[in-house]
Amino acid sequence: MASLLPVLLFSLLSSITAQLTQPLSPAPFTPADNFLLDCGATTPTPTPNNDGRRFLTDSESTSFLSAKDQVTASVPSAPGVPSPLYLSARIFSDDTTYTFPLTSPGWHWIRLHFFPVNDSNHDLTQAVFSVKTDDYVLLHSFNLDDPSKWALKEYLINATSDRLSIHLDPLRNSVAFINGIEVVSAPDMLISDSASLLSPVGQTLGLSNFAYQTSYRLNVGGPLITSANDTLGRTWGSDKSFLQSRSTAQNVSVSPGIVNFPDGTSPLIAPNTVYATAVHMADARIGSPNFNVSWVLDVDPSFGYLVRLHFCDIVSKSLDDLYFNVYINHKMAISGLDLSTITSKLNSAYYKDFVLNATVAMDRIFIQVGPLNDDSGRNDAVLNGVEVLKMSNSVGSLDGEFGVDGSRANDDSGSSKSHAVAAVGFVMMFGAFAGLGAMVVKWHKRPQDWQRRNSFSSWLLPIHAGHSTFMTSKGGSAFGSHKSGYTFSSTLGLGRYFSLAELQDATNNFDENAVVGVGGFGNVYVGELDDGTKVAVKRGNPQSEQGINEFQTEIQMLSKLRHRHLVSLIGYCDENSEMILVYEYMANGPFRDHLYGKDDFMPLTWKQRLEICIGAARGLHYLHTGTAQGIIHRDVKTTNILLDEDFIAKVSDFGLSKDAPGMNQTHVSTAVKGSFGYLDPEYFRCQRLTDKSDVYSFGVVLLETLCARPALNPALPREQVNLAEWAMKNKRQGTLEKIVDPLLEGTINADSLSKFVEAAEKCLAEFGVDRPSMGDVLWNLEYALQLQEANPPTPAPSHARKASTDKNDAAVAATETKKDTATAPMEDQHSAATVATDVFPQLGEMKGR
Repeated sequence: MASLLPVLLFSLLSSITAQLTQPLSPAPFTPADNFLLDCGATTPTPTPNNDGRRFLTDSESTSFLSAKDQVTASVPSAPGVPSPLYLSARIFSDDTTYTFPLTSPGWHWIRLHFFPVNDSNHDLTQAVFSVKTDDYVLLHSFNLDDPSKWALKEYLINATSDRLSIHLDPLRNSVAFINGIEVVSAPDMLISDSASLLSPVGQTLGLSNFAYQTSYRLNVGGPLITSANDTLGRTWGSDKSFLQSRSTAQNVSVSPGIVNFPDGTSPLIAPNTVYATAVHMADARIGSPNFNVSWVLDVDPSFGYLVRLHFCDIVSKSLDDLYFNVYINHKMAISGLDLSTITSKLNSAYYKDFVLNATVAMDRIFIQVGPLNDDSGRNDAVLNGVEVLKMSNSVGSLDGEFGVDGSRANDDSGSSKSHAVAAVGFVMMFGAFAGLGAMVVKWHKRPQDWQRRNSFSSWLLPIHAGHSTFMTSKGGSAFGSHKSGYTFSSTLGLGRYFSLAELQDATNNFDENAVVGVGGFGNVYVGELDDGTKVAVKRGNPQSEQGINEFQTEIQMLSKLRHRHLVSLIGYCDENSEMILVYEYMANGPFRDHLYGKDDFMPLTWKQRLEICIGAARGLHYLHTGTAQGIIHRDVKTTNILLDEDFIAKVSDFGLSKDAPGMNQTHVSTAVKGSFGYLDPEYFRCQRLTDKSDVYSFGVVLLETLCARPALNPALPREQVNLAEWAMKNKRQGTLEKIVDPLLEGTINADSLSKFVEAAEKCLAEFGVDRPSMGDVLWNLEYALQLQEANPPTPAPSHARKASTDKNDAAVAATETKKDTATAPMEDQHSAATVATDVFPQLGEMKGR
């Protein structure tokens, strides 16, 4: 019997040890506050994902609502929506408030559900409204313009009082609507008060002072996790669509039951199902693989972000065998991450928080993991989960640059007032009355608060059209696109914000004598700022068919582009419903004016024309290749190539520009826009836009350069109307010299001309796949310039100017009623459009710019 005692004790100890080392099951979290409203519903409906929660009907939630009317809408079914919660809605034509009494202050989830249900009295796809709490702007000028699109917006707010109010404010002459509201307590441990900074490197404190919106929550390497499988009701999406190169990544998974949660972690931070799946480096079948696994997440560049990365070593067979690096936006986030030392065992959860300010985040967040490559352990890296939370800005906004009280993000009004007081004191002390007078003048130029609250961007710009949406979907996809609207802010790299008064002073109150151009967008004025800088001021015409989209696109594009051969955007004004863009002044105006139509310009030599074409090609080449995704201009023409005082060419007018297709796409499907005579025929036929569409348009520009005539000239015989067709016909017949600008007679080196025409012909190939890249075009033009400089012929005879002028008089009369001009990007208004249906019947229903 005595001999059995040690055996029994060993068995008992082993049993106790086994029980102690078993992973704890996720502790349930019971929220102190749990308000769930099914807005507009008359009967209880199944909850999203059938997670067992019960939403209150409209009649059961009247105590939370303060509204002047009781308008509801509902539909029996709708394809693609994830829950019956989206089949009913409450509609409001006036400001409305939902108020929830809280058990105690602290962190709370706010989840807002939207779907524009069909209603005979209201078109909810046209509804534009804002949503706010007492302290934070959640949505600004929000709109769901697609009848098949639903949206879930998720926020995390640190409530500071015993109540939480949600205000819905419809735009003038519009309505607001809501399908469902969740206000639920969140655990205090969810957000730590500190996190790591990437730039400058260090720690940042005070995270509890921000509000957050979920931009992304990804279960890396695993499937969708619904709210029914998350203690806090969160949804974790798949990472597949954000993985840059799937060939570098390999999914791995283990049983969720073996995941450990050491001190400092909890299943409330992320469920064990997140840590039980991962992506690690794929087998490259080489001795020392050296590559990173990368994810790319599009974000709104106007905000900072809290990035939380989740790790769990489920790939190693033993401790101390895995060391790897973590990068965020190409900066070292963690060097030599050693999960064994941190967690002391395999299959243990670990997470790390990072704060990215707007300068670091920009418009994309790159997350990469890769090997340490120091001969310690094996070459591998792992990532289990990613959360990206948008952080409220300086005025408490999560959407737009205006706070609840109308104050502007990083508004300097307070400091302006302080300087004003100091200056007044200085004047009183020293009697500098002139200084005080200058300050008073500048103070009156400053936009007042009421002007800012009623500015164009504060009520019309669709700057929240799904950009930072956590869940927004068409056709039922859990995660929607994050590539639409941006918030405009002069403090965030989008140029200077001008007051209307400043621009009125600069242009002598938009004096007609200051008009230097007229385009489809509106008039262009030459102006002078108070520091003496000359600028081109492009003022939107409210009656124009072009407007908000072009205004928004122009700012978005030019704010992130800087190149010697692109026109620079100085700033903008959206005050009092205005749409005004301010550009650098281009003293020599559009390239077209120097080719034909204006006798007061000295004719350009062949070398000058080549240099201008080369400059424009460099600008377009940068557009196509100089950014991560590339940009397609979509309106390349001689009026959108401007010349500065030194005849340096700069590409302008980005109102129609589009991001180039992504890695797995060959084209962008979009409606046909552009200018007659320059349109890529393949783009017109198939509505498939590529960078080769710009190449085709640039080929027409090259022919204009050579022939000094418009792309379309309806005054000429039918076969000569279209420059591209006419020039290529002469090229095939060997008679191209007949249509070359007489001003160039005897001045072009034959080899230079041959190389130039070859470049133009290749640009004009019928199919995009047969056209060269802009880099190839640029090389050919530079070669043509070298040939010209190596052996320049004799200058043209003096009578050439008269011949060229006579040749172009008919073209000018037929195609110009009022010229596009010299100082800013503008839309060409060819009168050729009036005869487009005669010459090109397929263009009958198109509208050019």
